[in-house]
Amino acid sequence: MEFLEAKKKHEDLVRLIEKYSHEYYVLDNPTVSDFEYDQKMEELQRLEEEFPELITKTSPTQRIIGQVLDGFEEIHHEKQMLSLGDVFNDDELLDWVKKTEESAHKELEFVAEMKIDGLAMSLVYQDGVLKYAATRGDGMTGEDVTTNVLTIPSVPTRINLMGRVEVRGEIYMPKKSFAELNEARKEKGEPLFANARNAAAGSIRNLDSSVARSRKLDGWWYYFANAEDFGIKTHAEAINKLDELGFKTNHERRIIKGKDQILAYVEEYTAKRSSLPYDIDGIVLKVNDFSLYDEIGYTAKTPKWAIAYKFPPEEVKTKLLDIVYTVGRTGKITPNAVLEPVRVAGSLVQRATLHNEDFILEKGLMVNDHVIIRKAGDIIPEVVKPILQDRTGEEIPYKMIENCPDCGSKLVKIDAMHFCLNKNCPSRAIESLIHFASKDAMDIEGMGEKVCEEFFALGFIKSIPDIYLLHHHKDEIIEIDGWSNKSVDNLLDAIEKSKNNSLERLLFGLGIKEVGSKMAKTLARRFTNLTLLMSQNEEELQNINDIGVVVAHSIVEYFKDEHNLEIINKLDELHVNMVYLGNNKVDSSSYFYNKKVVLTGTLTSFGRKEATEILENLGAHVSSSVSKVTDLVIAGVEAGSKLDKANKLGVKVINEEEFKELLGGEKDEDNQ
Repeated sequence: MEFLEAKKKHEDLVRLIEKYSHEYYVLDNPTVSDFEYDQKMEELQRLEEEFPELITKTSPTQRIIGQVLDGFEEIHHEKQMLSLGDVFNDDELLDWVKKTEESAHKELEFVAEMKIDGLAMSLVYQDGVLKYAATRGDGMTGEDVTTNVLTIPSVPTRINLMGRVEVRGEIYMPKKSFAELNEARKEKGEPLFANARNAAAGSIRNLDSSVARSRKLDGWWYYFANAEDFGIKTHAEAINKLDELGFKTNHERRIIKGKDQILAYVEEYTAKRSSLPYDIDGIVLKVNDFSLYDEIGYTAKTPKWAIAYKFPPEEVKTKLLDIVYTVGRTGKITPNAVLEPVRVAGSLVQRATLHNEDFILEKGLMVNDHVIIRKAGDIIPEVVKPILQDRTGEEIPYKMIENCPDCGSKLVKIDAMHFCLNKNCPSRAIESLIHFASKDAMDIEGMGEKVCEEFFALGFIKSIPDIYLLHHHKDEIIEIDGWSNKSVDNLLDAIEKSKNNSLERLLFGLGIKEVGSKMAKTLARRFTNLTLLMSQNEEELQNINDIGVVVAHSIVEYFKDEHNLEIINKLDELHVNMVYLGNNKVDSSSYFYNKKVVLTGTLTSFGRKEATEILENLGAHVSSSVSKVTDLVIAGVEAGSKLDKANKLGVKVINEEEFKELLGGEKDEDNQ
């Protein structure tokens, strides 16, 4: 066969196989038998073996070949992938509808859709051919996961539309695939996945594409990102166009308007949720008319023309088998419920925190009680209450332990919490190491909870300074299953890099009681080096804004302790930086200098963290609550109770534009 003839044959086979795949995986209406489909695929494989130059990454044959990548390349989204704002009940949903219609100055038509519990994904096509598939990432930059997404048969590799096309949706694992996966893992003695979303996300981000292929993922596509480029005027038309182009879209969607239709849709799918063959965690409403999007507007992270209604937490019944205790880095003792395993909101729950003794006594919990549990925000398991009518007399009344479950030291109750005061308690040591290496502290990448626990158990690290001596154990670590020369080198490089962190990270990492990350920055900026901070007495510390009697006492007591001083001296000897590296020169003439400021609502030009940092750098004291001593409230979009309280107390309020004008004035003065 000549090459041109082979090329034509190849194109015909690809079109035919993709047609069969679309009928089977998207329309659920196959027109040929599995045998006939396999014959065509084998014919295509033979043709590509004879003419390998015909093979492309989007060829149907490449979907079934596992490839292993060294890593994922970054993809910069041409248009930011925004997340959605959340509402949690009917009143909040209707309030959002009211505000949105007020912004548009008319009654609106919405498209209601399922909120798929999966992994957000962008597909980009150029002149009809899939160019890449990318994760959301931080909204601006994601990862190129094309190789793994191509293993999903329902994803079209070619579409009948020229130019650049971007389609967004969600990669998910059907309930059936999830059950089969966990059953297979159970038979092999492997740990089970907690929920289908985690399993899907882990599959897509696995460097071996055969893993994604084996897990039978799928995708729903619900947003034609640049539909207006093709003359499309509404979201409903855009989704219909995706149908026409061969994308798998969810046909539970509906065009609705008005309070009655909106609440009826919510009620219908709240009831249907458990019967769907895939997980949903809510319902999405989008304004249908594209021409209104800019008028309705955006926040920094979310479109105002769409909202996610999150289902109320699912409550289920299980049994409280036992209460066990964990020891935190400060010695705090936390009781935890051991539960008869039960699936809640898509994942298996076996533990839940019980906070403290008072929490357990107030709820009247007993071991062997049948209890109601739920996930707060569909994330954190919590025990709601015991089922009193189910008690049989076999329940065991609760009594708080008197000694540390790890070292046996006598516990001390301070306010509502119990503490182990033994500084040499192993559990406290491990938690201190985990905290020191954490992202908000010294940010040592690769040294998470499990690594800290493993290295502690092996005797490589017993206290914080030992982290900086881990290079002495390099040969031993390499021998541990799961570690390689490269991964060990990466960890040691991250440890070395952390020596150059600014003082505030070290202060937070040391775990001084009452000193959070914000307080650590205040102290670092005020005293500039650790030696000067250590020389302060309680009275001197209390002269600083935001430092009260309790915090000042805790700081002074920490630096009196010989064990703590020994840790600091060792870190100094190991060349860990103890100096503030930021800008501590605050202009006292700044408008914001020494003002107590509260941020409320959403600022469209700044993230909350960024605005806080700007204000603190100008000498302001940013607080989370409004009181009589508040000097200024900066109110963004959808400011709520804090704005109401400020108005009631007569506190000065400015909007975002006024805030930006004041910042501009600061910059103008700097330039003079």
